[in-house]
Amino acid sequence: MDRRSFMATLGGLGTLAPVGMAGPAGEKRRVFTLEQYFLKNGSQVQRIHDHIGKAALPALSRYHSGPKIVLEALVAPHQPQLAVILGFESVEELWSVRAKVVADPELAKSYEAWESHPEQPYEHFSTALLEATDYMPELVNDRETRKSSRVFELRVYHSPTWRQLRALHERFAGPEIKIFHRVGVNPILYTSTIIGPNMPNLTYLTPFDDLASREKAWNAFSADPEWARVRKESIDRHGQISSVIQIALYRATAYSPIR
Repeated sequence: MDRRSFMATLGGLGTLAPVGMAGPAGEKRRVFTLEQYFLKNGSQVQRIHDHIGKAALPALSRYHSGPKIVLEALVAPHQPQLAVILGFESVEELWSVRAKVVADPELAKSYEAWESHPEQPYEHFSTALLEATDYMPELVNDRETRKSSRVFELRVYHSPTWRQLRALHERFAGPEIKIFHRVGVNPILYTSTIIGPNMPNLTYLTPFDDLASREKAWNAFSADPEWARVRKESIDRHGQISSVIQIALYRATAYSPIR
């Protein structure tokens, strides 16, 4: 398999088999890839920004107009870190775009220069394939209309069983989203991991104007009496449906198509 997997190697999509994913009655489902590049201080940070911002994203944009987010970690278990989220209408589209990107000659040059540097391009990276939920909003690139980069919070809620994950999605799709929006929490990505670590889980991404806005919104959510009632009813019915929560904070890079 060609080492220049997908955005060379934005990302490990070379590890995925080109299988079809379908919803009810054969309906194709939107999918997202989440790539996390774990770096060390030194030349790796600037080199990955140069490769992604100047070569990988332009190459991808030549073949694919779907949503793209590039995030740099502010608070995460491993820093420095870069996270890249790409959206596709289906796994079939993902695989078709990947084939075109891997064959792009300009990207191949950048990749070879990136990898041939005396210091390796990154310490390691992880890849996950995510399936959009039915209640996820439409996600579009907004760099041309947004003046500054926002803070993004990535949350992964691990459920003990697939049954409890379904209950978690039902709670989100029902009362929880309404409470979110009322207090100023407006996620743009709601997904389930279908290939990746820590399954089963719900992974969602929320932008905030700044860290102060984030703190204000979550404080309001925690104190909301309706949320206290909804949470108790959920636990009484299904048990603790989110047993472990992982949280990381990022800021969109200046070149990210979604800022």
